[in-house]
Amino acid sequence: MQQDSCPFCKIIRGDAHAQILYESSDSVVFLDINPINFGHALVVSREHYKDFSELPDKVLIDIAESLKIVAKAIIDSVHPAGFNIFNNNGLAAGQSVFHFHFHIAPRYDGDGLKVRPQLKVYESPEHMAEYAKNIRDKIKVNDKSGERK
Repeated sequence: MQQDSCPFCKIIRGDAHAQILYESSDSVVFLDINPINFGHALVVSREHYKDFSELPDKVLIDIAESLKIVAKAIIDSVHPAGFNIFNNNGLAAGQSVFHFHFHIAPRYDGDGLKVRPQLKVYESPEHMAEYAKNIRDKIKVNDKSGERK
């Protein structure tokens, strides 16, 4: 299910160069070409899925295992003060390559990256309860058992 024009699919096929750090059955991890800090890596699904909503559970589990292995290696090798693991879904969220991936970004004091959201406040407890009810209703529709799997 690879896409001809997808830059990550090209890397996975071997048609584009990347510094591969780790591979598993369902994921490939390589250094980001435009890192937040040196050592910034991308954990990419081996198959082409546009975003988190398309990702099969089996692949997500494999990616989580790869995230943990590579994050530990980044910590042990570049000794950051901290690190971020994040994923963007859709243009509004900052996704620029529409192939599912997580970022592992080592962080240092004063590295210039600032994430300062403008937090919202629910109008009332009822307003918050309405959002919660709508989300719970969709969980019941999407998960027929009504329980986590």
